[in-house]
Amino acid sequence: MRGGSIQGKLKSQCKDKILRHEEFEEGCKAACNGPYDGKWSKTMVGFGPEDDHFVAELTYNYGIGDYKLGNDFMGITLASSQAISNARKLEWPLNEVAEGVFETEAPGGYKFYLQNRSPLQSDPVLKVTLAVSDLQKSLNYWSNLLGMKIYEKDEEKQRALLGYADNQCKLELQGIKGAVDHASAFGRIAFSCPKKELPDLEDLMKRENQKILTPLVSLDTPGKATVQVVILADPDGHEICFVGDEAFRELSKMDPKGRKLLDDLLVTKSYESTSEIYLLPSEKAPIINCNTTEASFLLPVNPCCQH
Repeated sequence: MRGGSIQGKLKSQCKDKILRHEEFEEGCKAACNGPYDGKWSKTMVGFGPEDDHFVAELTYNYGIGDYKLGNDFMGITLASSQAISNARKLEWPLNEVAEGVFETEAPGGYKFYLQNRSPLQSDPVLKVTLAVSDLQKSLNYWSNLLGMKIYEKDEEKQRALLGYADNQCKLELQGIKGAVDHASAFGRIAFSCPKKELPDLEDLMKRENQKILTPLVSLDTPGKATVQVVILADPDGHEICFVGDEAFRELSKMDPKGRKLLDDLLVTKSYESTSEIYLLPSEKAPIINCNTTEASFLLPVNPCCQH
């Protein structure tokens, strides 16, 4: 499905908004748009401001039309009876997998789980689920090294639920048999922390002999704030970005012209999109010596797929 249709489905089915749109002339130094060097753009779509809502980042790589799906991303869960109603009106396929829980797929095969109830908080996004090959090893990384609180753990079902605060979207780790395959549609989850803590985080990972994909680097956005990031990888190769919070709060402000910028481009461009999912917790929580305010997950979408 082409990008215009993807964004139309997201907007009409989930009732989210275009928060900002940005164009880049060359590939990101931290591979934010994947392993591509050409022109690209990103569009932030969410249920509310990025400071305290889940936000999807749709990333378009000009000229790239296909991404192979792996088994790394297992789904996003929302509490939204409205999304279910919208999907039915659009005749978007739904499959009830449990009482009051419906599975649906975005273009490219990415799964979303919709709970038929109203959200208990302003943001309906409940959790993002990632596959892991060794649950205990992953828990050691995410909890002991990155400081996430373990909310739930089920050895029999090989799953655990983690987070940094009670009212924030959670990260679910689900054990699978065999290796985690990221294919070309790999993901990235990110957290913001005070800029001054980024060097300490990088040093910690060096001492623990953990993989650092991108050492501390500054990333520019034309006409907007420059942010600093460090990119890590967990035991299964899930990419993790830590970004300086102060500059990110400036960068992530809603652009009232974002909707028009995107609409104008869709008139003249043939969009074939990838997408990046941002989870933006509403309050700060400790990660090592950091404070989290933001998290993200990259979901490249196969644009040729149609429902």
